[in-house]
Amino acid sequence: MAKQSRKELIIQQAAIIFKQKGYSATSMRELAEKVGVEAASLYNHIRSKDEILEEICFSVAHEYLSFITEIEEAQNSHSEKLSRLIETHVKLMIERPNEVSVANNDWKNLSEPKKKLYKEVRKGYENRIANILTKGMQTGEFKEINVSVALFTLLSSLRWIELWYKPNREISPEELKADLTTFLVNGLKK
Repeated sequence: MAKQSRKELIIQQAAIIFKQKGYSATSMRELAEKVGVEAASLYNHIRSKDEILEEICFSVAHEYLSFITEIEEAQNSHSEKLSRLIETHVKLMIERPNEVSVANNDWKNLSEPKKKLYKEVRKGYENRIANILTKGMQTGEFKEINVSVALFTLLSSLRWIELWYKPNREISPEELKADLTTFLVNGLKK
């Protein structure tokens, strides 16, 4: 495993604090204490707290976009694509819970024009999932239901994982992926 750079450590620790306290309530002084440096020394590695938030949000967004591109390009059925989407969401939320939480909850604190760009990225991602759902309905693989209801029910059902799942739960990540996939995909199948 590669050694973490100081900037990566700062961003990782910031994600933990942002998740616990929220972006707005976190000071650079707290972050510096958590990393073990003087507050002024942070600026040798980052320009601002805004830069940290941008790094976290766009890093998570990049991962989501990367895996949905793979899913779209695969020659699978729409239910298989949806299953894969659910599995990759669960995996990312378990592997990067702090960053995913910050991206989900604190993106509204991004400064313009990054905030506008992030909203466009989110909307584009939602549209790509909606496209999988729509095509599944058009081919008769999924029930004919309102695509927005299906989309936001799916995303809401996945989002609670960041609040609920802990490594010491009575369910393994693999079991969680399997149970959610069965529940959500079967609910759409004809």
